Amino acid sequence: MNEKLKEAFGQVQAEPELKNRTKDFIFQKTNGYSQTKRGNYKHLLSAFACLALVLVCGHWLYFTPTVEISIDINPSMELGVNRFNRIISLESYNDDGQDLIDSLDIKFMDYSDAVNQIMENETVVSLLSADEILTIAVIGSNDTQSEEILSTIQSCTAGRNNTHCYYAHSDEVEEAHEAGLSYGKYKAFLELQALDPSITPDEIQGMTMREIRDLIDTLSGNSSVETGGSESSAHEMDHSENVKSGSGHEEHKGDGSGQGEKNRYRKNREE
Repeated sequence: MNEKLKEAFGQVQAEPELKNRTKDFIFQKTNGYSQTKRGNYKHLLSAFACLALVLVCGHWLYFTPTVEISIDINPSMELGVNRFNRIISLESYNDDGQDLIDSLDIKFMDYSDAVNQIMENETVVSLLSADEILTIAVIGSNDTQSEEILSTIQSCTAGRNNTHCYYAHSDEVEEAHEAGLSYGKYKAFLELQALDPSITPDEIQGMTMREIRDLIDTLSGNSSVETGGSESSAHEMDHSENVKSGSGHEEHKGDGSGQGEKNRYRKNREE
């Protein structure tokens, strides 16, 4: 019986057409699986590429400053503000500026809160109480953000003696940085240099804004001093005006010739 079954099954042969159809079926299934797998890989690669692009663009948008705020009293520093009004960089331009930055915790903070923290800093409050001058320059591209920041900072500093806010275009900043100065101090340096061409950025880097202002007044022969408050301009501060708080503090002593200030200036330069 078994021999008969083997003989019967041995005679069963697939037709050539059936064999070919079977091969085609198996090829399509296996090849289709491979194509599907490759298609999935392509989708994954596209997704990863899109994610990487989003991350790079997001990083660029967030960490690119669109406005800078130059703050000078003697600590000289600049704050980089991104398009979302967050502080994303802090740069010092003298040792006092670095000390001030080290005492602050304002990175990634909204710029208005950061400026308030600086204005309330013990060092800044003490300097203003001693009749020093504080300047805040909003440096941008004359756009809506720059205008809004200037307006906000003007509100923050309103009513504070010897505190001045003004606007400067970003194109003006490069030369200041090349000289190793913040923009606010560089602007005062240019005015001083016009009166004394021999003075260099290094010589005024450690001077306070009050010392620079008094020296400008002395060299220009203008010894009169105004009662000062918080003065602001949407374009720039008029440095030709003399600034003084209502405390009655007077740097020029003696016969009114400004000799005392000149002597101090010479001493500063010799040192």
